[in-house]
Amino acid sequence: MSIWTRISEALSALAAGEGLSTVFEKLRTPPDRTVAFTIAVIALGAKMAKADGIVTRDEVIAFREVFVIPATEEENAARVFNLARQDVAGFETYARRIKAMYTDDDAPLCDLLEGLFHIAMADGIYHPKEDAFLREVADIFGFNERRFRSIRAQFVPDAEGDPYDVLRVDPDAPMDEVRSAWRKLVRETHPDQMMARGVPEEAIKLAEKRMVAINRAWEQIQGARG
Repeated sequence: MSIWTRISEALSALAAGEGLSTVFEKLRTPPDRTVAFTIAVIALGAKMAKADGIVTRDEVIAFREVFVIPATEEENAARVFNLARQDVAGFETYARRIKAMYTDDDAPLCDLLEGLFHIAMADGIYHPKEDAFLREVADIFGFNERRFRSIRAQFVPDAEGDPYDVLRVDPDAPMDEVRSAWRKLVRETHPDQMMARGVPEEAIKLAEKRMVAINRAWEQIQGARG
């Protein structure tokens, strides 16, 4: 059974009145987490794309860059989008349910937020309403302002990025601690690790921006400290 068929079935259960918590509870373990992850991206992405009042063709294309839809799955994919459009008003609920699935590891939540930023920036404009939406999702995910700024700097060209924010260490942290943080983030960004977290294979390309930011932050700190 394809992932799009599974996603369609899950959203059909939601449309039929089955509770969101019940549906997500059935998708807690791999490989079904990939289904839950994709549902969250669809629902949150649909709402976020409307945050600035306009859903552009670029934003639709951006989604398809992250989730490659085979020709044989076009019908199922269309059904998924139609169902998602009917049930995106409560985006906070989707954010909280996906958060509840990853109580011990917030790396998949970071993957998801990066996917939303990718969609937001597809038209080349970062709208204040998109920023407010993404901040609220980040807050539900438990990300503090520092981490939010770090992720935003990967996608928004004029957003300021602090290398210490990127590596999630204090500016006065010893070099050994900074190096350990850098290595840890590099490991977490490896494609094998991301697939183990339930991130769809197509979405792993988003990690390229994160890896660039991680390595640039390490180089900046090395240069500043001599």
